[in-house]
Amino acid sequence: MSAYTTVLDRARGRIGRWEPERLILILACIGSFSVVMDATIVSVTLPDLRADLGFSPAALPWAVNAYTLAFAGCLLFGGRCADVFGRRRIMFAGMGIFTAARVAVGLADSPALLLIARAAQGVGGALLIPVTLSMLTTTFVESAARARALAVWSAVGAAGAASGPVIGGLLTQLAGWRWVFFVLAPLGVVGMIGAIRVLPRQVSGTARSRLDMVGALLVTAGITGVVLAIMRSAAVGWTAPTVLGSLLGGFALIGVFAVHQTYWAADPILPLDIFRIRSVSSANTVMFLLGAGFLASPVLLSLYLQDVHGYSPLLAGVGYLPVGAAMITGSRSAGWLTVRLGARTATILCSAIGTLGLVCTAVCIALDAPYLWTVLISGAILGYGVAAAFTPITVAATNGVPPDRSGLAAGVLNTVRQTSGAVGLAALSAIALSAGYATSFAASAACLAAACVVATITMPRR
Repeated sequence: MSAYTTVLDRARGRIGRWEPERLILILACIGSFSVVMDATIVSVTLPDLRADLGFSPAALPWAVNAYTLAFAGCLLFGGRCADVFGRRRIMFAGMGIFTAARVAVGLADSPALLLIARAAQGVGGALLIPVTLSMLTTTFVESAARARALAVWSAVGAAGAASGPVIGGLLTQLAGWRWVFFVLAPLGVVGMIGAIRVLPRQVSGTARSRLDMVGALLVTAGITGVVLAIMRSAAVGWTAPTVLGSLLGGFALIGVFAVHQTYWAADPILPLDIFRIRSVSSANTVMFLLGAGFLASPVLLSLYLQDVHGYSPLLAGVGYLPVGAAMITGSRSAGWLTVRLGARTATILCSAIGTLGLVCTAVCIALDAPYLWTVLISGAILGYGVAAAFTPITVAATNGVPPDRSGLAAGVLNTVRQTSGAVGLAALSAIALSAGYATSFAASAACLAAACVVATITMPRR
């Protein structure tokens, strides 16, 4: 009996050393998977939403835009909340808001209720993504372990993005569009329980600080105005009064926010001295170029397959799966590459691979090549390269940041990523409409090539 007790105690000791970190990683991946999948899973439900709830053609895109707009606008606020109120509370609150809003979308019986619930989902997602990244950067403090954890987190997010359209299409076809939102609600409950059971009660060192609500309102309204203008520009053009008014108003609010943070705020929501950390400022610049060049490509490839090759939405989603699989593979290998090469070299290499994939895609489209070359091979190259680049950029953007600002750094990075995606989608969609898909993908390749150059010049060597 004593031997059995000794063996059991040793086993418990071994589990106690690794289980908390692994559970935190699993919990962070649950949050990432939920948010990323929800951004893509709804796209295939739009025809059924229109028929069932009576959406007008002008209002239908807002089933996607309401989520995206609230998500982008609140990311910086969500990251700061994780630092001020603690990761445990914000993880629980974010997952609770996200899950409740998801169920509300499934129960909606009018366009207005659905759009309100989708916006609430965006707010919940804006709390979740920064806090999951902050959980990893404060738990995995050793650089190699952090790189591996971030690689897993990125791979799970890539899996959510790739599988969203396929799962959404199957659920919509077999059970109806409402089950697209109901089916993942239990995962949200698991995440809420995990936040209470896994994350420690203590909060970060800035827990006694007050949240700068004036700054939060200014930056949220400013980013929302800019992103709204970018989203509207694709439909009505940049010279439309609503677009210009929203854009100028957004930039004006961001300018007031910068002044407020520098001179007026006693405890700023975005201490601007964080950008004095070279790895933070350079990585966010590279992320903007990478996001602008790549994040529109899933939409453009889907439209290309439907418009040019006549694919159905579900078949286009299935056709994108090889790209998604390559993204998962790239994300999984990114940790090893970052540890072996360093964040700077890994970013340059992976961005160069993504550039090659986009150049091949543009050339194949121009030559009217079949799916095998245009999407399966070229798309897999770009998916692998870009997905692998996200991890070393994230490592660099959170390197040297004090633990009490980890949520802030995560919020800044994800705000840049989301905003760059909106900018890229608006610009590249306009190019695709005016000059064709080949030119649009060539412009995407130029953005990634610029990311390689900026990473080479500005990112720290180690």
